[in-house]
Amino acid sequence: MQTVLNTRLCDAVDAAFDQQVAFLAELTSHPSTRGHEQSAQAFMARELADRGYALDQWQIDVAEIQHLPGFSPVLGPYEDAVNVVGTHRSQTGTGRSLILNGHIDVVPAGPLDMWDTPPFEPRVEDGWLYGRGGGDMKAGLASNLFALDALAACGLAPAADVFFQSVVEEECTGNGALACLARGYTADAALIPEPFSEHLVTAQLGVLWFQVHLKGLPTHVAYAGSGANAIEAAVPLITALHDMEHRWNAAENRTSDYTHMDHALNLNVGKIEGGDWTSSVPAWCVFDVRMGLFPGQSIDAAKAEIEHVILEAARQNDFLRNSLPEIVYHGFHAEGYALSQDSSAKATSAIAALESAHRAATGEDLVREAITATTDARFFGLYADTPALVYGPRAEAIHGFNERVELESMRRVTKATVMFIADWCGTETI
Repeated sequence: MQTVLNTRLCDAVDAAFDQQVAFLAELTSHPSTRGHEQSAQAFMARELADRGYALDQWQIDVAEIQHLPGFSPVLGPYEDAVNVVGTHRSQTGTGRSLILNGHIDVVPAGPLDMWDTPPFEPRVEDGWLYGRGGGDMKAGLASNLFALDALAACGLAPAADVFFQSVVEEECTGNGALACLARGYTADAALIPEPFSEHLVTAQLGVLWFQVHLKGLPTHVAYAGSGANAIEAAVPLITALHDMEHRWNAAENRTSDYTHMDHALNLNVGKIEGGDWTSSVPAWCVFDVRMGLFPGQSIDAAKAEIEHVILEAARQNDFLRNSLPEIVYHGFHAEGYALSQDSSAKATSAIAALESAHRAATGEDLVREAITATTDARFFGLYADTPALVYGPRAEAIHGFNERVELESMRRVTKATVMFIADWCGTETI
């Protein structure tokens, strides 16, 4: 009986797949970088409303979430940072509830001349859809939505409540997912189709963002010896941070999911600004840093060590010892999360259901993988007692140029997702 249902569900995905690709292309055409997600979210809201889901849209209020575990600091209030949730309410309530979560925000495109074609004019070529955000993670949002469509096409609906979430802020804080929890959206499990090549993510790192502010002594470049160059003063501080990165990656500091990785934690100096005039010794410099953390590693302890490393390095500089750097935290304060450490009955059952669905969709066993990035899964797993399964399509050049997602992989993920929903939530007749 289950095999017959699975066949029907997969046939429904195939029948609507051209429509799904067109949907993904339309969604990818919206340049939903941070602060500019409005048009993409309006598109998502219309699609959910047209399908009859109860729609909830609201702007994130920092005051409502800043006291909650997992909150990441921001430099100012949110403007037009709107979450969208579409809710299916079961008539029978006989199954297990589910959150289908995905983020609408994308990272900046970077220099446009480094793309073969414009990043927000998606194109399909050789089985791939190209465009910023197509892989990370609008293909996942499409898989979630069209999996529900496939169920409806078979005259069925989930026999439990399902919450379709399209959230903002994943790429820099995760506060969009946190705002969903604060609004009361909870379930027995969560599925997040991030683009990790149809593998189940068993562990993810934490991430900490911070800025280092330096002040120098300005003077004309002809008399540079009497000034203090704030940009050059950043170099030994960055070197000291990389020494810390090396220590944190030592074998004795790795958690069980990462023992096989020599360098799981990456420190990235992602942005640097400084100076005002080419012929003036720069009086200021600010550089932005991203640092990874192992699951279970204390954010407070990590911050304390980071501050100690920076200040000790500054004290070795003749100028900086009298003008110590300022460290400002904004953006990710993300803890690591390991699904592998969740031995609850809910987690065991959810993983088994996904394994079965993946095998039916692909003919292969589900590969489990620890990743060196973070996702919104941590909010569900750490703060809501909800096993969070991260499983999505294959994509390449994420955060790079010519980002692309493999369409046949998206098709398989959509099939696995609808079979997982049918198993986890059960089904009822529309």
